[in-house]
Amino acid sequence: MAGKRIIKKYPNRRLYDTENSLYVTLADLSDIIRQGGRVEVRDVKTGEDVTAFILTQIIMNKAKQNNSLLPVSLLHMVIQFGETLLHDFFDNYFEKTIENYLTYRKKMDEQFSAYLDMGMDFSSMTEKTLKGLDPFNLFTGSSSMNGDKKSEEKTDSSDNGGVAGS
Repeated sequence: MAGKRIIKKYPNRRLYDTENSLYVTLADLSDIIRQGGRVEVRDVKTGEDVTAFILTQIIMNKAKQNNSLLPVSLLHMVIQFGETLLHDFFDNYFEKTIENYLTYRKKMDEQFSAYLDMGMDFSSMTEKTLKGLDPFNLFTGSSSMNGDKKSEEKTDSSDNGGVAGS
């Protein structure tokens, strides 16, 4: 139980934080968990662990505020297939899936940030490279590629002129 904060749940629905010796709300518990803390909620009368119930209540309150948490199709499946199939899924796969997603997301954020940093370096390299170039040079005919096109156009026009004159 090291690292877990013990919360007592009284019959009047009040929650008591034994570590800080004060009553807490569901919002307070939510904040503790968001900050990385763990809680264990025990019913005072029975001594039963009611942590899952209280945490589900926190999630449902949040869903009620946002008017959704889980897709409706998933909620239909939860009701349709019952608790045994879903309990097995949640016990065996769900936590790992979310952990993997969070790890993947963190790595992608780090990689994206690295690409942005490299992009800044490329921008400064590009600026140095283009500094001496005149962007309008491409349109003045001074480049060899444009000069070749002009000489081809002259040849084509002289051929057309010869055909037209005949």
